[in-house]
Amino acid sequence: MSIFSLEGKVAIVTGCRAGLGQGIALALANAGADVVGVDYAEMKETEAKVLATGKAFLGIEANLLSIEPIEGIVEAVVQKFGKVDILVNNAGIIRREDSVNFTEKDWDDVMNINIKTVFFFSQAVAKRFIAQGHGGKIINIASMLSYQGGIRVPSYTASKSGVKGITMLMANEWAAHNINSNGIAPGYMATDNTAALRADEDRSAAILDRIPAGRWGTPEDVGGTAVFLASQAADYINGFTIAVDGGWLAR
Repeated sequence: MSIFSLEGKVAIVTGCRAGLGQGIALALANAGADVVGVDYAEMKETEAKVLATGKAFLGIEANLLSIEPIEGIVEAVVQKFGKVDILVNNAGIIRREDSVNFTEKDWDDVMNINIKTVFFFSQAVAKRFIAQGHGGKIINIASMLSYQGGIRVPSYTASKSGVKGITMLMANEWAAHNINSNGIAPGYMATDNTAALRADEDRSAAILDRIPAGRWGTPEDVGGTAVFLASQAADYINGFTIAVDGGWLAR
């Protein structure tokens, strides 16, 4: 089972203050990795949970609506730990509005953090991986809307379709450097972001009726997949986006 161990690895996880990002950070720590959390606000709860596993945690507050902080983040990680092994691009936002009324700002904000930052953060870390000479793992958090069109979320759909696409591109260009670039497409997850949806009995029932597993997903469900993709066990998986959705896309 040592091929699933992340002992001695250093992982950057963006958007890990709560929800899926926190679940991924904790899963990586439980598998042995030290964790660097990047978010726009303090990550005290995530830090406490990671430290409780016995692994180190470095929190970096940064606004990833811009790519400006990226180089400094990578340098801070290398200064602290001497290297980086894993990048999880989890940070993202969503804006909902009818497409006929959708604004340029809502388009640009979502595209900036969900796809532009994902690409340039991956680029910065890939350069570090190549310089280190031993490869690394990039995991991009996509969505069911990487596969479906959705409703009232045009920039989110565009960005998450783009995440799936550039994940394949990264694999095509960087696999020769022993860099594995893959994605995770979460389904309907029981997080703060879906609290209102789950509280709506009719809507929740309709969603659950479509999910073959018959339940909402959890951060732990996504965390396990992230550990696998970050580990030696996934060394020959390149450019694929795994749906963690209880079977939603299979219906």
